[in-house]
Amino acid sequence: MTGTTNTAGGRAGRIALHTFLVATCLVWLAPVLWAAFASLRTIEDTNQNGYFSWPTELTLDNFGKAWEQADLPHYYLNTLIITIPALLITLFFSSMVAFVVSRFSFRFNLALLMLFTAGNLFPQQVIVTPLYRLYRLIEVPEWISDSGSLLDSQLGVILIHVAFQTGFCVFVLSNYMKTIPMELTEAARVDGAGVFRQYWQVILPLCRPVLAALATLEFTWIYNDFLWALVLIQTGDKMPITSALNNLGGQFFKDNNLIAAGSLLVAVPTLVVFFTLQRHFVAGLTLGSTKG
Repeated sequence: MTGTTNTAGGRAGRIALHTFLVATCLVWLAPVLWAAFASLRTIEDTNQNGYFSWPTELTLDNFGKAWEQADLPHYYLNTLIITIPALLITLFFSSMVAFVVSRFSFRFNLALLMLFTAGNLFPQQVIVTPLYRLYRLIEVPEWISDSGSLLDSQLGVILIHVAFQTGFCVFVLSNYMKTIPMELTEAARVDGAGVFRQYWQVILPLCRPVLAALATLEFTWIYNDFLWALVLIQTGDKMPITSALNNLGGQFFKDNNLIAAGSLLVAVPTLVVFFTLQRHFVAGLTLGSTKG
């Protein structure tokens, strides 16, 4: 009798859990589904019947208009120029720091890890003004920026992303590397491998799952950034794609259906990256948190 009660209780718990998870998914998907629904409607239809109404017709014209009006190919290129270098530099630097923190013991080991982690807790908005002034003082060649400073340059946006994202990557990678047996690096050291060779040929290949997981997260975060591009870039042609959506809104009138279509087009690259690396995503983050 007790076994039957426990089985019924376990089944009820699983049903409640699955109901909660489904409801949570619907809450998160609702804005995306609504944007997709709005993007298929004409502005005349929504103006006449309202957004909370059944459409009289569905069309894909908004996607074509958004693609041409916002000049999305140009802004896609701008975003890749910022995102790809920032992502690669962040993963490279953070993996080297994580290797040192996780594989070597010295007096400031823990303090160094806490320093990199603390950078993630610092509100970015606090340093907007001092960073803006600092960027105006740093001189760079004219081929980097027409202004002669880091301000209004894509390099400046890349550097700030590297600075802010490195801390989180170091934290995750160091925890992951601690799960790798020390005997591997000791064996490599006995065979005559130097420190960099231990890092590059022994440890880094074993970190592919967590690097894929971090690449997915970092690509999404850097790609979707709007604050730093808005603050540090003044020339419209250098802006990333998140700012291109501003081109879809007029001064006196906004076509929300057109903006919804543009938003969905902007989100496509992040979806492609996620589905490409999804099999590494959960495994990488889970393994990276198994040992402190």
